[in-house]
Amino acid sequence: MDVFEAIARRYSHKAAFAAEPVPNEQLVRIAQAGMAAPSGNNRQTSEFILINDPAVLAEIGHITRHKPLASAPAMIAIVSDTAQSLPGTTFYIEDYAAATENILLAATALGYACGWIDYLLRAPEMDQPICELLGIPADRALMVIIPIGKPAEVAKRRTKKPFEERCSWNRYAVRRTPSSGE
Repeated sequence: MDVFEAIARRYSHKAAFAAEPVPNEQLVRIAQAGMAAPSGNNRQTSEFILINDPAVLAEIGHITRHKPLASAPAMIAIVSDTAQSLPGTTFYIEDYAAATENILLAATALGYACGWIDYLLRAPEMDQPICELLGIPADRALMVIIPIGKPAEVAKRRTKKPFEERCSWNRYAVRRTPSSGE
């Protein structure tokens, strides 16, 4: 599958996953795609935890009670070093976002469904026990957990706005329609 097909097929899987395991070699390839992402000032602030231990997966599912996280046979957590990259500047948000997109595309290209789960981690009652479970040190931040696997259920794919509503040539001229939220 080429990159454009992977981009077109990628979606955020919000349904259950099948119990079929993701081979370690596939998880390594997917994580390596995340590691290849661009990084501000080449600081490489993103670190990756590959999760496939059934007990750890079950505990994350128990903590979050989130269908994809409760059923995924594998996950990749991205942890960031939030220290300044340059005086007064950090790049860890950009770094983890670029790494996450690479992981999503790599997983899709290998035939897996996946999702970008970060909003749950904004709640201390979710973030803190998961960080403790995964042994994440206090000087790191858990940014995202990406569940990976074969889908057990058909998931609804959200539609994207048309090209004309989001793109313009040479200067801003995007045309908003009532369907775009206004």
